[in-house]
This record gives sequence, C-alpha cells and structure tokens, in this order.
Amino acid sequence: MDLNTKIATRESYGKKLAELGRKNKDIVVLDADLAEATKTNIFAKEFPDRFFDMGIAEANMMGTAAGLATCGKIPYASTFAMFAAGRSYDQIRNSICYPNLNVKICATHCGVTVGEDGATHQMIEDISLMRTIPNLIVLSTSDDTQTRWAVEEIAKIKQPVYLRLARLATPVIYEENQKFEIGKAVQIGEGTDGTVFATGVTVAESLKAKEVLAKKGIDIRVVDVHTIKPIDKEMIIKCVKETKKLISIEDHNVIGGLGSAIAEVLAEEYPARLTRLGIKDTFGKSGKAEELMEYFGITAKDMVLEF
Repeated sequence: MDLNTKIATRESYGKKLAELGRKNKDIVVLDADLAEATKTNIFAKEFPDRFFDMGIAEANMMGTAAGLATCGKIPYASTFAMFAAGRSYDQIRNSICYPNLNVKICATHCGVTVGEDGATHQMIEDISLMRTIPNLIVLSTSDDTQTRWAVEEIAKIKQPVYLRLARLATPVIYEENQKFEIGKAVQIGEGTDGTVFATGVTVAESLKAKEVLAKKGIDIRVVDVHTIKPIDKEMIIKCVKETKKLISIEDHNVIGGLGSAIAEVLAEEYPARLTRLGIKDTFGKSGKAEELMEYFGITAKDMVLEF
C-alpha cells in the first residue's frame, strides 16, 4: 500500500470514464448538475455530444438512462449517493432494475466521509437500499486501481450496476497488475488471529490496523469486499473456519450494509460471532472526513482496540 499517494475514487472514476469513452462509442454519461464534483466533467469536455447534464432532476436522469439503455447505449448515470440511491430509488427499482436494463449507476460522495456537507448529504443507507433490489450488482471500491478496473469491467456486464464511490482521497492499495473479479473478495495476508472484512475507504484503515497489530504479535488478514452483491460466500466461510475473530467495518449504517450481508451468510452457512463497526444507526454530522471517521469509530485505532 502506497500511503503517500492518495486518490479519491471519484477522481479515478472520472479519468477512467473518459478513457473508456475513447474505446467504446456506446458509452454515454448523464449527470445531475454535479459534473465537477463527480468528475464526469472530464468525459464531458472530451465527448460533449455523449454527455447529458440533466439538471437537478435525478429521478428524470435515471428514467432517461433507462431509455438510452433500451436503444443499445451503455449509460453511466452519476450524482451523489444521497440523490442516486435516495431520491431516485423508485426509478432505479422500477425503470432500471425491474426490466433489467443495462444502466450503470455511479454514486459518489457516499458515507460520512463526505465531510462538511453534513447529515443531509451523508448517505449511509445506500448499500442497504441497493442490495435489496433484484438484478442489481452492488460494488464499493477501495482505491484508484480497483476503481479503474470496476469502471471498465461493468461496461462488459449487460445488467444494472450500482458503483459506490468516495469523496475522500485514500491510499493506493493495489499494484497495476492486481487481478479482480466481480463477486470475489480480495484477501490480503494469511493471518489467523482475526479477519477484518472491509469495503471502500475502510480498507486502507484496515491495512493500517494490520500493521499496528503485527507489531504486537497479532497476525490478522484483511478482506476487501469490493462486491457487496453478489457477496463472496466462499471467502466468508473460509475466513470463519481459519481465523479466531471476525470484524466488519464500513462507512455505512451497521444496519443493512456490509456487516449485515456477512452476518446473513454466517447465520445460514456457518454460525459465528461477528463484530460490526460502522455508523450505529444514527445520522451523520458536519465535520472533516478524518474527524468524522474517528467520531463514528471506523478507523484503524478502533479495529486495534477490538483485539
């Protein structure tokens, strides 16, 4: 992990989207008056005829994306997670997922790490909402390398996808040659003292905790769950059999998110205790992203305290 190089996954998304646009003329991009923040403005400058700013009308944007998909286009619809999963839930469910249309919903500014924008813009329920919709794949990427892979990979899949992206710049974790697969989590380390299941911005925090614990003689593994749905059941069962302690950590409500998805697998396949770290069923607050992570207990320090 390169702690010195930090890139926000929304930045990685914008740059890769423009690159993908050069390769595939069927790619079209829609935004809801937030192109500078979501970084779709990079695509817009290069392909103005394939970019549609729908204004502050997110539900309409999702309906338009659905229509474009029926015409053979591959629409990437972008806005903040609050407006994508929240305001547009009805259209995602009924206009995109029910007919199983090839729309990519790319939601930036998720979780409390949105920071100073406060509780109204800190979407901590989107994983819960999106993973319950049939036909919808749900991804939550952790770094620049993984995000660039995901943006290109989802164009190859002819079904709806929800891609969760962050505002906060985070360390580059993976080398360029790292292999990823939708539905397959990435295990980092072979430690048997514990497993930390993480997603998004909390993966880097988990790796920091791994380093601190190693100095104390505690050897853990980190599992990067970049695909929330379909969840990697095999990896979860493997880790519960091989390690002494299980923890999940996410920049999301503890209800319905990554921890809940893992707990469902454990309840059905291999009952075991899971400690869930996340936002404890409360709304966010306004503040700096790093300070909010500390306040809500989703940092490396919080994981270390569990051992």
